[in-house]
Parts: sequence; C-alpha cells; structure tokens
Amino acid sequence: MSDTHSHSAPRGFETTAIHAGNTADPVTGAVVPPIYQVSTYKQDGVGGLRGGYEYSRSANPTRTALEENLAAIEGGRRGLAFASGLAAEDCLLRTVLSPGDHVVIPNDAYGGTFRLFDKVVSRWGVEWSVADTSDVESVRAALTPKTKAVWVETPSNPLLGITDIAAVAQVAREAGARLVVDNTFASPYLQQPLALGADVVVHSMTKYMGGHSDVVGGALVVNDPSLGDELAYHQNAMGAVAGPFDSWLVLRGIKTLSVRMDRHSENATRVADMLTRHPRVTKVLYPGLPEHPGHEIAAKQMKAFGGMVSFQVEGGEEAAVEVCNRAKLFTLGESLGGVESLIEHPGRMTHASVAGSALEVPADLVRISVGIESADDLLADLQQALGGK
Repeated sequence: MSDTHSHSAPRGFETTAIHAGNTADPVTGAVVPPIYQVSTYKQDGVGGLRGGYEYSRSANPTRTALEENLAAIEGGRRGLAFASGLAAEDCLLRTVLSPGDHVVIPNDAYGGTFRLFDKVVSRWGVEWSVADTSDVESVRAALTPKTKAVWVETPSNPLLGITDIAAVAQVAREAGARLVVDNTFASPYLQQPLALGADVVVHSMTKYMGGHSDVVGGALVVNDPSLGDELAYHQNAMGAVAGPFDSWLVLRGIKTLSVRMDRHSENATRVADMLTRHPRVTKVLYPGLPEHPGHEIAAKQMKAFGGMVSFQVEGGEEAAVEVCNRAKLFTLGESLGGVESLIEHPGRMTHASVAGSALEVPADLVRISVGIESADDLLADLQQALGGK
C-alpha cells in the first residue's frame, strides 16, 4: 500500500493497481520497489527476524509487494504469488483436498488444468467429474456428498463459455463446497469473482497480469483469513514461489492492466465482428457478441469482454491449421494475454491433453489472443489468412 493512500479510502481500480504494494523505498525514495535478489537475511539475534524475513522461499520483499497488490486488485484479503499458474493450482488443490474428496470441473478448461486433475491429483485419490458450468443445474447434478470444490473458468479456455459466478457460488455454498474461479481470461480489471461469491481466485499471471510475454507466474487470492494462512503454509512447505524478478515484472505489468484490457477488448470486438461476416468462418465464440449464449451474464459480471476470440472454419482441421500457418502479424504460438497478437490451433497445441476426454475441443477451432496493435492491421492479417491470398 502506498504511503500516500489510506487503507480505508475508496479508490478506483486504476489507482489501486498502480499504488497497492508499491510503497516508496524508505531509504532512497525510489518510487518502484527494488528487486530483492537475495536468498537469506541477516537476523537480529537468534530467531530475531528483521521485518519478518529469514529466507526467500518463505517471504521476499518484492514478492510481498506483489502479493499485497494482488489482494487489493481482486478485492481480497490475501494474495499469494507462485512460480506458474499450475503451481498455484497445485498448491490450492493439495491444501483444500484430501484423498477421497471430489471436485466438479468444467467441460471447457485449460488443458494444463485438466491434466493436473486427470493425471496428477487423481493418483492421489481425489475424484472429479465434469459439468457444463454455464448451466447451474448441470453443476448441481454433478455434486456429491464428497464434493469439496467446484472449479470454474469464465470466460473459459478455449470455447469462451460464460458461467454465472454468483449463481454457481450459491449452489456450491449450499453443498458445503468452495467455488474456485480461474479469472485469467478476464483479469481483475474486467471481473471480480470474490465480490460475486467465489472463495478462491486463480490466475496465470503469465497472461494479462504480466501482459508482455516475458514472465511466467501464478496467483491465488482469497477473502477467508484462515484459508489464506493454510495456503501460505503450503506455499512455503511446497516451495513453488514466484522469484523476485518475476514478481517485479508482474508488478510492473499490473500498473498498465486497465489500459491494456480496454484496448484488448476494443480490438477483440472489432475482430469478432469481422469474423462473423467472413464467408469461411462457420462460428465465432466471443462473449461480446449479442448472439453468444452467455452474453447477458457476461455483460452483468464483466466490465468488458476481453481479448480472447475463438472461431471455427469451414474445411475442418486442415483448414484451421492452414489459417494458423498463414497468419503473419498474429504470431503462431501458445499462451495469451501479451501486447502482441497470437494465434494457435487448440486441438494440436494448448489442448492436446484433453483429446478423447469430455473436454475435447473441435478440430476446426482456431484461438486468437488479440493484442493491442492497430486493429486495422489485425483485421487485414486475419482476412489474408482466411482468404489464402
């Protein structure tokens, strides 16, 4: 928290993103927190920790600054930063679940999340079942007496499905289960799951939070102090923490999150509109389109509709792959959320791990992360990629 703002004063998101955790250095007055590239700390006598720091796996001042910022921008009480989004998810699952527990997972989700449940957590004796989380009754039907968590992505990856967070939170609460919301696609600027009833927010900070395709990181944010303490204990015990330089890069990225998300959303809206009119595109998946089945809920719980667009093309899988290969300004690559636009084929790339499962994605699907370049240039590139010129 900046020394120029009180904790109690209401502040806009943009102000919070820039100032929370970013206290001016008391010695030099530096306005940016330093990168504390250090492993250990001189103690004031045996067991006398200076400022609570003893070893950088347990705590590091640069990571502390980021974790304070994460809590503030998500409207939570406790933020925790990890080495990757999957490290954050792993810590959460091993903290809140025990062998014999059950989790409801979405029928559309990041392939790495599915792999974590299907290949790793299941071996630990945790069961899972799939629900269409955009349908509250589907979630309710998937619950069992052993369900301890309901996992949601909204918008989802890669089909851009929308889940009514408040409605699913109520269903989960009635069943005694925690609601976990992966807020990566929306970012805290566009959507605040904790305010809508979620218990835990998950982020891949690699994406929009960092925003520049130069850092890998993950985050958890919670409101419950005791859950926050449990997660912090496991974060230290398991050790997959965000390093100081990575923390510093994400802190820097968050300062411009709001202006970037505004441009991502504006550009994606123009791209989606163009794609809906293109003769070679059979379906466009973007929650900003009025015909999207989740449009009304997205408009209610999101500030704008984000920078991710998926679409299906005539000609099947080979045609979709060819579109990816022909793109020039859109870089063929995995990941998303950077200032530069990316294009990929989920079936062969990011979501290969869900092949043959209930989460398998259409073979003719193309996913694009719409960057903040000139929208006219992006439209021209997609038109030539689709037209084969």
